[in-house]
Amino acid sequence: MKKTYKVDVDCAACAEKMQEAIKKTEGVKDATLSFMTLKCKVEFEDGVDADTVIRQARENCKKIEDEFEIFID
Repeated sequence: MKKTYKVDVDCAACAEKMQEAIKKTEGVKDATLSFMTLKCKVEFEDGVDADTVIRQARENCKKIEDEFEIFID
């Protein structure tokens, strides 16, 4: 399953760090975060609850950059 999320990130370097943190989250197969569009495309592993995984990804990112945000509908 793939989903796209709106994000709030301050700079391209931070966006790269956040992308790596999201990719390392358990349940994430792949992720691409674009600083230019402020969107993050996430591909989830089969059988995971995407909402739970993306919330964990957000927490992982906030450990690196407290002001980062993933907007979850």
